[in-house]
Amino acid sequence: MKKRYLLATSTLALALSPPAAAQDTGTSDFGIADIVVTAQRQSERLQDVPISISAFSAETLEKQQIDNATDLQLTLPNVTFTKTNFTSSSFTIRGIGDLCVGFSCDQATGIHVNDMPLVSTRLFETEYFDLERVEVLRGPQGTLYGRNATSGVVNFITARPDLTEFHASGSFEYGNYDSYKINGMVNIPLGETLGLRVAGYYLNRDGYTKNEYDGSRIDGRDLYALRGTLRFEPSASTTIDLIGYYFREKDNRSRIQKQLCHRDPTGILGCQPDKLADEYVNANATLGVILSSREFLSIAGSPALAPFGLQSIYGTDLFAGQTLPSGNRNVRLDYNPTYFAEEIQAMAKIRQDLGDNFALTVTGGYAQNKVDSRTDYYLAAANNFTGAALPTFRAVLGNTPVGQALLDSNGNICVSDTTGAFGVGYGGGFIDSCGPASIEYDRSAAKVRQYSIEGHIDSRFDGPFNFLLGGIYLDSKTTNGTYQVAASGLDYGTAVLGGAASGGQYYVASPYFDVSDPLFRLKSYGVFGEVYFQASEKLKLTAGLRYSHDSKFSRARNILFNFPVPVGTTDIFGVPRAPGAYDADPSLPGDQLFRDARVKFSELTGRFVVDLKLTDDNLLYASYSRGYKSGGVNPPFNPVDFPNTPIGFKPEFINAFEIGTKNTLMNGTLRANFSAFYYDYKDLQLSRILNKTSFNDNTDATIYGVEAELLIQPDPAWLFNINASYLKSKIKNFSTIDTRDPSGGRSDTVIIKNLQGASNCVVIPGAGANGAAANAFVGAVNGALGLQGPVAVPGTNTTGAFSFCNVLAATAANPSPALLAAFGLQSGPLPFTVTDGVPVDLDGNELPQAPNIKVSVGGQYTHDLSNGMNLVARGDIAFTGDYFARSFNRPIDRIKSYSVINMSLQLNGTDDKWFVRGFVQNLTNNGAITGQYVTDASTGLFTNVFTLEPRRYGIAAGFKF
Repeated sequence: MKKRYLLATSTLALALSPPAAAQDTGTSDFGIADIVVTAQRQSERLQDVPISISAFSAETLEKQQIDNATDLQLTLPNVTFTKTNFTSSSFTIRGIGDLCVGFSCDQATGIHVNDMPLVSTRLFETEYFDLERVEVLRGPQGTLYGRNATSGVVNFITARPDLTEFHASGSFEYGNYDSYKINGMVNIPLGETLGLRVAGYYLNRDGYTKNEYDGSRIDGRDLYALRGTLRFEPSASTTIDLIGYYFREKDNRSRIQKQLCHRDPTGILGCQPDKLADEYVNANATLGVILSSREFLSIAGSPALAPFGLQSIYGTDLFAGQTLPSGNRNVRLDYNPTYFAEEIQAMAKIRQDLGDNFALTVTGGYAQNKVDSRTDYYLAAANNFTGAALPTFRAVLGNTPVGQALLDSNGNICVSDTTGAFGVGYGGGFIDSCGPASIEYDRSAAKVRQYSIEGHIDSRFDGPFNFLLGGIYLDSKTTNGTYQVAASGLDYGTAVLGGAASGGQYYVASPYFDVSDPLFRLKSYGVFGEVYFQASEKLKLTAGLRYSHDSKFSRARNILFNFPVPVGTTDIFGVPRAPGAYDADPSLPGDQLFRDARVKFSELTGRFVVDLKLTDDNLLYASYSRGYKSGGVNPPFNPVDFPNTPIGFKPEFINAFEIGTKNTLMNGTLRANFSAFYYDYKDLQLSRILNKTSFNDNTDATIYGVEAELLIQPDPAWLFNINASYLKSKIKNFSTIDTRDPSGGRSDTVIIKNLQGASNCVVIPGAGANGAAANAFVGAVNGALGLQGPVAVPGTNTTGAFSFCNVLAATAANPSPALLAAFGLQSGPLPFTVTDGVPVDLDGNELPQAPNIKVSVGGQYTHDLSNGMNLVARGDIAFTGDYFARSFNRPIDRIKSYSVINMSLQLNGTDDKWFVRGFVQNLTNNGAITGQYVTDASTGLFTNVFTLEPRRYGIAAGFKF
C-alpha cells in the first residue's frame, strides 16, 4: 500500500477523510489512511503506539458533531462524562473519575492543552473550535505527561500557523432555540520565519428549560472565545509557539437541570430513599425551616419566642400543594439562575534540535479561570408566608436595627447577598432580594491561577537504545473558593434570636451557610523519564519511572451561625465585638474560624511495556503501570461534631495491567484494535456528604474490562466505525453510612432529625432493647422537651422523630431515676447508642459512573457529483448501558441506559472551498440522566440530576481558502 499519514485522525471516525491512495500490492484501489499521533511525545502511527488511545482530527470533530466534552465521551469506549454539583464535571475513564470532592482533590483524568497540564479548567463550559486534534489516552499516565493521572489524559492540540500561505475560514450556524453559532479563523504569514493564526468562536441561544413560574426560559448560553498563535521558525532546528486564549460566558445557564424527590410526608428525611419522583422535598426537614420554626425558637431561645415562629415542623411546609412540572426540561422556580465563567491561558512552546541526536522541548505558561454561579436551591417557588408570626415580628422588631435590616419597605422578608463582606449578609445591608415567600439560592464560585514549566529531552540515536528525560514544576493557587446557601428562613431565625448588646449594639449570628477555601495552594514537581530498547526488529521494550512531590496548603472555613455580626456594619474586620465574638482576620489573635492545614506527598511510580510487531500491520503489546494521585485535605468541618474524623485523606494508587493488539487487515480496508485490562486499586478516594460537609474516604477496588475499536471501509464511498466496551468494577472491604437512609435498613432504629443543625442521627437499641424500647426512649425525651414522639417514616424499615441528638446522647449516658425505672434498670447508661448512622457494607458494589456496556456505531456515505462537488450523509448512534450514580448501588442510584442518535447531510463544493450542512443532534430528544448528586440531610436529601441536552437541529454554511 502507498502509505499516507493523516495527523491524528480518529480511529473512530476516519469516515471524514477521503480514501487513501491505492495499495501497491493489494487488490483494492482504496484503503484506510494511516494515523499519526504524539501520545508518546513524538510523531508515530497510532497503530504503532502500545497504548489505548483514541484521536480526533478537526474534521472528525466537525463531522461527528463533537462540540464539547459531553459529545466527545459518547463514542469513546469505557468513558463517561457528566456535570457535577459545584460548577464542575467528571470525565470518567475505565470507571475512574472525579469521585473526590474539595479544592484539594487532584483530577483523576489529566486535562492538557498543547501538553500543558491544567489543574482546573472550564471543561464543563468550553465549546471546541480551531483544534488540530484531540487525543484521549486511557490508563494511568505519569512517565510521559507532566502531571500524574490515574484514569488517563485528554490532550487538546490547537491549530498552529502555516508560514507558507494565507488561509481563512468561517462558518455560521442557526438552529432551534434561536441558536446562533459563528466560527472564524485567519492565518497570515509574516515573512518566511513568522506566522500568525487568530481564531474565534461565538455562541448565543435561548434556554433549554422552561420556567413555568414566570414563563421565562433558563439554561441559555451567551459565550465567546478567542485564540491567537504566533509561530517563529528562525531555523529548521528551532520552533517557537506563543499562544494566548480568552474565554468568557455570562448568561442564565443552570448548573442543575432538575431536582427529584419521593416526598417524605413526615418531614424527617425530606425525601424517601426508595425512588426518584417528580415531587418536591418536604421543607420541614430543611435547616431554614427548622431554625425559623415555633418549636426550635421556643426550645433554643425561650418560650416567649414561639409566637415568632414562621411555621411548625409538624405542620404544612413551604412547598405543600405544589406540583413539580413533569419532564427534565420544565421547572417552577422563583429565583432564576446566573452564570459567569472566564478563562485565560498564555503559554509558550519551544522545540529545539540539539544536533542530530537530541531534541529539547520546553512548555511553560500561565492559566487562570473564574466561575461564579447562582441557582434556586430547591428549584421551587414556595408558598407565601401566612399566619401571625410575620406580623408579630414586624410589630415588635420592625423598627429596631434588626427589623430594618431584614425587612423591605413592604414588610417582606429579605434574603442575604453572599457576595458582600465576609459573613455579614443582611446584617450589613447586603440584600439579594425580598418577597412575600421564602427565597433560597446557592452560589458556587472560585478563582484559580497556575504557573507551570515543563521540559524534556528526547534522544534520536540510530542504535537500539533511546530515552526521554523530563521534569515539571507547577504552582497553583485557588482563592475565594466557596459554596454558599442563603435562605429567608436562615436570615429570619438569626433575626429573632438576635439581641441587644452593651451600648445598644445589635448583633445577629452569621446568617448564611458558607463552606469555602479562601486560600488553597498546590506546589508540585516531578522528574520523569522513559528508556526504549529495540531488542530486535520486531521486539521493543519500554521502561519508565517518575518521582512526584506534592505540597498542599488549605485555609478553610465552615460558616453558619458561628459568630456575631454587628448589625449596620459592612466590615467586621477591626470592629469592636461582643464578648466571645469571632475574630475573622486570621492575622490577628483571637478565636479563629479558619482551619489551616498542610499535607505533603511523595511517590515513585513507573511503567513497563513489551510490544511485538508481528508485521507492519499487526502489533501485540503488554504493559504494567503504577498510577498515583496525591491525597488532600477534607473540606472544613466542626471537630466537635466529628471528633475522630481525620482532616486529610490518603493518596490513591493503581496497579494497572493491560494487553492489546492493533491490526490493519483486508488490504487496508479494516482496522481492528482490541485491549483488555485489569486494575488493582488501593485507597481509591470516594466522597460522601454528612452534616453539611463532604468527607473523602479511602477504599480498595478492582476494575477489569475489554475494549474494541473497528473501522471498516468496504468501498471508497462507504465507511463505518464500531466501538464497544465492557467494564466491571468492584469495591472491596468498605463500609460507610448511607445518608439517604441512615438506619442502614435496620427496622429497630429511630432516625432523628436533629433540631440543632438539621442533620440526622440514629438511635440504635443495644443488648436487652428493641425497636419498641427505642421508640419509648425517644418519646420520653421528646415529651420532656415538649416535642412529639416517633412517627413512621415511609420508604424505610424504621421510625423517626424531631429531637436533639446531643440531648438524646446525654440522656442515654446519664438517665434520670425515673427513666431508669421506666426501663427496669438500676443504673445507667441506657441500652441505646446515638450515632450518625448505621454503616452499610459496600463490598462488591460497583463504582459510580462505570457502565458495564458501551457501544457506538457510525456510518458515512459519500456521493461524488459530476461537477466536482460531493454529498456526504452521516449517522451515529451511541449506547451507554446502566450504571450507578453512587457507590451504595441502591435501586434509586441506578442511572438507566440511554442512546443518542446524530445525523447530518452536507454538500461540499469543489476542492472543499465551501459547504452547506443540515444536522440534528439527539434525534429522539432523549432527556436521559447522566449523573446525580444527593444533597445533605439538612436540606432534605433531594437529588440533583444532570441530563443530556435536548434535540438540536439546524443548518450551517461555511467557507475556507
